[in-house]
Amino acid sequence: MSEYEVRPNFRRSVAFALAGVLLSTVTSGQAHELGWLWSSDISGTATVVDGDTLEIRGEKIRLEGIDAPESAQTCGRAKGGTWACGREAADELAKLVARRRVTCRNKGFDKYERMLGVCSVEGTEINAEMIRRGLAWAFVKYSTTYVDVEKEARGAGAGIWQGEAEAPWIYRENRWKVAEQQAPDGCAIKGNITENGQIYHMPWSPWYERVKVDPAQGERWFCSEAEAKSAGWRSAGLR
Repeated sequence: MSEYEVRPNFRRSVAFALAGVLLSTVTSGQAHELGWLWSSDISGTATVVDGDTLEIRGEKIRLEGIDAPESAQTCGRAKGGTWACGREAADELAKLVARRRVTCRNKGFDKYERMLGVCSVEGTEINAEMIRRGLAWAFVKYSTTYVDVEKEARGAGAGIWQGEAEAPWIYRENRWKVAEQQAPDGCAIKGNITENGQIYHMPWSPWYERVKVDPAQGERWFCSEAEAKSAGWRSAGLR
């Protein structure tokens, strides 16, 4: 959902280098068992965080090249009215990966240390399929890989293309502008403490308006998502 910026991951690079040294000292059988240490790809059963983010074995994977509507976002219908396109995108992604083995090719890491992946399940590439079904945009700010797939979906009036729909990067920008005007020092991210731990809410979170920040309870405001993550708080995912 949120934007990403591809950047080298020094910590992971060091880990892979150390793993290479380790593997050079063990037997071939042991190396096979330890291969996961240096492999840049990942596969396994996936859970859905939101419409363009998966998690496999504790690894957050942002689907590279696409941007799905935010969880609280609605889109227009062809004959009027709206539908919960953000939640439906997440639900459709969950159906695609449900109880199946998902394989993701590593395309780098973003500034939040999420893996950027091109993922597939039973021969179907998930990134392209989400756009084909009209449940995500081609994220042309970072990749033009899926521009042609998006054109097909637009021509078919699939999903988000059946009526008026605001691109998620514009939706996020507008929500942020409104929230920062009301937040202390323009720091619009709400840090909330619950029984599930320290969770932060972006202005486009479906629970944002309901969350009240109580500094007396250790809750706080953040100026950026990177700041929240570095302080040890985690995102309020859709699921």
